[in-house]
Amino acid sequence: MATLVIASAAAFLVLVNFTAPLATLGEIAGALGAGPAGQTWMLGSISLGLAAALLIAGGFADTFGRRRVFVLGGSGLAVGSVLCAVAPVTWMFVLGRIVQGVASAALLVSSLGLLAHAYPAGAERVRATGWWGAMLGGGIAVGPVLAALLTAPAGWRSVYWLIAVLGVAVAAGGARLAESRGIPRPTDFAGLVTLGPGIALLVAALTEARAGWGAAVLAWAAPAVVLLAAFVVVELRSAEPMIDLRLLRAPAFRAATAGALTSGIAVVSFMTYLPGLLHRLLGLTPLAAAAVVSIWSGVSFVVAAQARRVTAWLGDRRQAALGLGLCAAGELATLGLTAQSSWWHFAPGLAIAGVGTGLCNAALAGLSVRTVPADRAAMGTGANNTARYVGSALGIALVAVVLAAAPGTAGVNYTAAITGTLALLGALMTAASRERAPARVGS
Repeated sequence: MATLVIASAAAFLVLVNFTAPLATLGEIAGALGAGPAGQTWMLGSISLGLAAALLIAGGFADTFGRRRVFVLGGSGLAVGSVLCAVAPVTWMFVLGRIVQGVASAALLVSSLGLLAHAYPAGAERVRATGWWGAMLGGGIAVGPVLAALLTAPAGWRSVYWLIAVLGVAVAAGGARLAESRGIPRPTDFAGLVTLGPGIALLVAALTEARAGWGAAVLAWAAPAVVLLAAFVVVELRSAEPMIDLRLLRAPAFRAATAGALTSGIAVVSFMTYLPGLLHRLLGLTPLAAAAVVSIWSGVSFVVAAQARRVTAWLGDRRQAALGLGLCAAGELATLGLTAQSSWWHFAPGLAIAGVGTGLCNAALAGLSVRTVPADRAAMGTGANNTARYVGSALGIALVAVVLAAAPGTAGVNYTAAITGTLALLGALMTAASRERAPARVGS
């Protein structure tokens, strides 16, 4: 039980921190003098750290110990939060968010790896990973509201001081857990130096695309493509790869990866921008905007907590597909926004998308662990979450381009149509990935 509580608390804190700036971006940008480009980096920088570090952290957790990586993750989150809290300029805040992203990667993969060790299989694992997934939804719900509540009386910096304290508390709790690790393996240094920088450069290119797909994007993207291509070659030739690319032959692993990628592109991106759009277009206060978006995240939390009942009936792959389908329906239900609309226009669609997100998060948590050998559990969740946050960065860049090209309510409607369609395509892809073989691939 202690493992479940501490691992779930870590997942909750990671998502509280991830979503904290969504309702208070204007206050932070004003204090630090950040323009449109700087604000884009403020939103995308944590995804950069997450995407670059998830698989690396997963390999380290499996090899050097999940508890050790968990404690380092909690401590690193505290350090990154202090950087954000004391930042006098935009670049230092962005650096702090990148550090937070790397630390969050360590917490996510090690916490789910600790759960996989504590609950080896069966109904107990389904329940544990379901609660872990529910905490993701809970963190998303609480983050913007907590930030808005603290910012009004104490300023935006107080949010990051609080997260720093909670990061230390999570690290202290993790230090009390039993250590677990997979079979000791040599460190894949070639994979390390190609994957991490490659993903970091790719996410940087996507974030920079907010200002247009010009030479600056190419300058980031070209070396990213070279490094990621080198990573594929290195991993296919390695006897002990960071990620066994042969796992992609398994339909269940492909389903988990496609579901996570689509969740980031089509759902996280839309919800990232929604609080700011509600504030700017409908005149809601930051707290009110965060409260509206909490319809989605709150429903997601409740559904994910009970999703194990659906998993027992449908299985995790079909549940993930159903969840993405409901996300598509919810986003498409927000179409038709006009200048005269109120926040009620979004309520039904957000509730539907919340059901879908809760089902999807709970299913992907279990699916990502089930589709890899037991001694590489952290690698499985690292690959899954990498897909989610690469998708998030891609989706944020896409939404930024759409909103820049079509300002006002038209841009919101275009965004809902595009992200809803992408979520539907992801649901179809996930549903079509029929399992034909056991989870252990290439063994």
